Amino acid sequence: MTALPTLPTRPVVSEAPAGYAWWRFGRYSILVHRRAWSSGFLLIAAMIIVSGISLASGAAGLSPWTALAAAIGQGEPMHVFLVQELRLQRLIAGLLTGAALGVAGCLLQTLARNRLATPGIIGIDDGATAFAVASIVAIPTTLAPSALALTGAATAAGLAFGLSGGAGARGYRFIVVGIAVGALFGALTNLMLARTDMDSANQAYPWTVGSLNARPAQAVWLLGIGLLAGLPVAKYLGRALTLMRFSDSVATGLGVPLKRMRVMTLLLTVFLTALAVAVVGPVGLIALAAPEVARYLVGHQGVPVFNAALAGATLMSLADWVGRTLMAPIEIPVGVIMAVIGGPYLLWILLRPSARRAP
Repeated sequence: MTALPTLPTRPVVSEAPAGYAWWRFGRYSILVHRRAWSSGFLLIAAMIIVSGISLASGAAGLSPWTALAAAIGQGEPMHVFLVQELRLQRLIAGLLTGAALGVAGCLLQTLARNRLATPGIIGIDDGATAFAVASIVAIPTTLAPSALALTGAATAAGLAFGLSGGAGARGYRFIVVGIAVGALFGALTNLMLARTDMDSANQAYPWTVGSLNARPAQAVWLLGIGLLAGLPVAKYLGRALTLMRFSDSVATGLGVPLKRMRVMTLLLTVFLTALAVAVVGPVGLIALAAPEVARYLVGHQGVPVFNAALAGATLMSLADWVGRTLMAPIEIPVGVIMAVIGGPYLLWILLRPSARRAP
């Protein structure tokens, strides 16, 4: 009677790989990247500091501690009114829009395998802006401009994606077609503004440059709900996008449903971008800079969705604070501040050798 061969057993791993840590909770454990978590806490700290400074700065200056206390309803009634009714709503709008644009930029850059593929550069911002402006100056409707921004963003994304043949290996073609689509919608926006009266043009002006001044509360709440629902989906897509950075044949061999993942990624990008543009207008350079900051801090080849959201929120609130205080009492729209900062940054991205590598 012969003995049955023994089956090989799985090796017991007692230590986490280099650069990772195991968090054990009884029978369950989580493997986390040390640098990703530490950079996340660093971005949270930076966001809190910038938020406190933003709440304290203005025509009536407050100390950061007084401003934070007023934000939760503590302190003098005048300080509470100033912070909660004027500054806090603006800060929340900036944090939410920055986070949404950061996530959208991170997803789209990874999908197109190019760091220049952002919602602003491929025309999604311009499409949303054109439809929002049209609802004010060209074809007045009962729908709010923020509602039509979603339609414009979807139209621009569909045109760019369809005319380029997809966003897979054709990353540069996708960008070039997107630039053309954005230029078309930008020209339509300028044409509508040139042929309308002064009052309507002034009403539509914030939608063309990007501003956080007196944003509609309904659009801000809708963005918050959409971001809360979209972040887990973005994290789920990030795992597949990490494998899709390889060639299509390799990703397919690893079990990634390419077509479904691309469609889901594009839909989520359009969704988040449209909700953000419906609040702040076109501030597309946040989507360019925030993912790059997140990748630099994380230092590994994953898709840093949450860190991109934190970086985008911090950059947006910082740019808004600079715009409010740099030439006070004159306010500079946040879109103008980001254009001044983002222009040289974009040139740096284009000129450095790593700009030709996939994100």
